[in-house]
Amino acid sequence: MTEAMTMSAAHQPDERELESARERYRHERDRRIRPDGNAQYRGVVGEFGYYAKDPYTEPVEREPVADRVEVLVIGAGFGGLSTASRLRESGVNSIRLMDEAGDVGGTWYWNRYPGVRCDIESYVYMPLLEEVGTMPSERYAPGDEIRRHAVAIAEHYDLYADALFQTRATALDWDAESEEWIVATDRGDRFRARFVITSSGTLTQPKLPGIPGIEAFRGHTFHTSRWDYGYTGGSADGGLNGLADKRVAVVGTGATGLQVIPHVGEDARELVVFQRTPSTVDVRGNGPTDPEWAASLEPGWQRARMENFLAVLAGEPVEESLVRDGWTATTTLQRQILTGAVDTSVTAEERELRDELDDLATMNRIRARVDEVVTDRATAEALKPWYRYMCKRPGFSDTYLQTFNRPNVTLVDTADSGGITRMTETTVVVGETEYEVDCVIFATGFEVGISGVMSGTLPVTGRNGRTLLEAWSQGPRTLHGFSTHGFPNLFHLSGIQNANSVNFAHILLEQAEHIAAMIARGREVGARFLEPSEEAQDAWVRTVHETAADTRAFQAECTPGYYNGEGTRSIGGASYSPGPITFHRLLREWRESGMDDVLVGATSGASR
Repeated sequence: MTEAMTMSAAHQPDERELESARERYRHERDRRIRPDGNAQYRGVVGEFGYYAKDPYTEPVEREPVADRVEVLVIGAGFGGLSTASRLRESGVNSIRLMDEAGDVGGTWYWNRYPGVRCDIESYVYMPLLEEVGTMPSERYAPGDEIRRHAVAIAEHYDLYADALFQTRATALDWDAESEEWIVATDRGDRFRARFVITSSGTLTQPKLPGIPGIEAFRGHTFHTSRWDYGYTGGSADGGLNGLADKRVAVVGTGATGLQVIPHVGEDARELVVFQRTPSTVDVRGNGPTDPEWAASLEPGWQRARMENFLAVLAGEPVEESLVRDGWTATTTLQRQILTGAVDTSVTAEERELRDELDDLATMNRIRARVDEVVTDRATAEALKPWYRYMCKRPGFSDTYLQTFNRPNVTLVDTADSGGITRMTETTVVVGETEYEVDCVIFATGFEVGISGVMSGTLPVTGRNGRTLLEAWSQGPRTLHGFSTHGFPNLFHLSGIQNANSVNFAHILLEQAEHIAAMIARGREVGARFLEPSEEAQDAWVRTVHETAADTRAFQAECTPGYYNGEGTRSIGGASYSPGPITFHRLLREWRESGMDDVLVGATSGASR
């Protein structure tokens, strides 16, 4: 049992303490709200395009491609790899992976910064372990090990044979005559694909804070997702000897900052950490994989463990929790953001009060841990998170808080200044205080929730010249979140109109298996193409709307972050709220029923 599960607050808070906490939470939220919302960030385009340059793979010249494939999978992260793997297992030979990166891995291709690890147990996070024959070396595996596992998946399923890397899709157009998609890319390619699956994700394009004067800074800068080891020296394990004589600024204290800052603090001459909102920092408790435990596992162990973890987090009854960690200790608190079962034995008002009191007890414990670890009182106060548990993605670390006890590390809280005020040629300025630095590292995350399909940078034109964005002008319209009427043989892996959980790699694996099963069924019955009927699509959209949990009030009280669009919107209403276990059961039953809602022109078995 982890320390995160056994630690408890000194006492269970009462309603008087709860009202006091609410007032403090609102105060801390208001300190950080900016009228520009998401506009406070800038994309890495134009003069800032160099922040997105790939430092890991040299550019490869090639001739444009003008051929035909059975299946195109856009995106070579775990979603795309899982889908291509399951398709290969079902007998599809002509599969093309395509990605803007120089290799497979998705987020794990880009994130190679010091200390990078998954925050979900490796045994349930890394998909296809048994199929590939991999066993993680640690409970929370380092990023390079995860990336190499992605490579192993691609090799095991022969997915490199027809892959296109360093390639971005720029248009998808349905050709009604040939019943194929015409695919255009930024490399001049123009080829055809019978099926297109988009799994391009949203954790690849870095974002920068829109700091006035950022372009004037004459020191060295880079983003954590494009780590510059040529400047820092060392590796993902640390040893950043290039920083030994440097004054370094790290901007951002989210999940990435929690992992990067301990290494920079250990190796830099000086480190200044610029924080807008502190993260929750609970116990990590990592350790090596027990070889005796690994040897004792029976075939099918990973699927069983993944399902068990998903069920626990979704609030479903299990005989035993196989993964006991910080996530499984806070399942009811996660329901404010994530789908799953709720306790219906009490009224909604009673349940909300009970959960809010439990939330406060958890946050009190996390804030008490700051006092236990950080010696300077002012720094400790600034590091305490004052918001509900799921306002930001929870963090875990056994080294982050300890870093602020180092004499060479300074924390600068920017909440009352609206963030960093400006940058000059040699300084980062907060309010009227200037901080001389040689290097600025932006740990400011990715453009979350903005895929090419959703943003319009990958225009999709379906039947009768109608674009997908036109079809979704009043909101996404899908069957089960995967396909849309009017856009045959096009499938999406995403978090839209389906169910979610903290272990999104498992969610993606389930989505991959569903899409592969649909395509296999279509091939089996000789369907001309796969496309949901308008009636089935409308029924599903109604189901999502009728079951969606209303999280707007919760998110409106949260400190600004990407969950609530920097305080400007709610992410609720687009998910199947009964949860992933119920959703996956629904999908299985639908597949077993014959999938008639999507089979068009089948020659045997089913048709529409």
